[in-house]
Amino acid sequence: MADVLSEERIDEALTHLPQWRRDGDAIERSVELANFPQAIQVVNRVAEIAESVNHHPDIDIRWRTVRFRLSTHSEGGITEKDVTLAEEIDEVIDSV
Repeated sequence: MADVLSEERIDEALTHLPQWRRDGDAIERSVELANFPQAIQVVNRVAEIAESVNHHPDIDIRWRTVRFRLSTHSEGGITEKDVTLAEEIDEVIDSV
């Protein structure tokens, strides 16, 4: 089990995740990619990572815009799992 992060820890984590913002009990990020195939490439890579760590983001794809939303539903809020996956999502996006 993962503990829900304190408000202070969430704020601190978001200083290192400048593209992410808090929305209630989740963090989210949208990115506009060059085209639809690139958006799907990013989603596929994130899906592989998420499956390997058994922690799955909500993903919304609109043509070349992809929105990721992270929350540890079983814990009712934001945990270190979400922060770690956000960092990995950033790495995937930066690599395309």
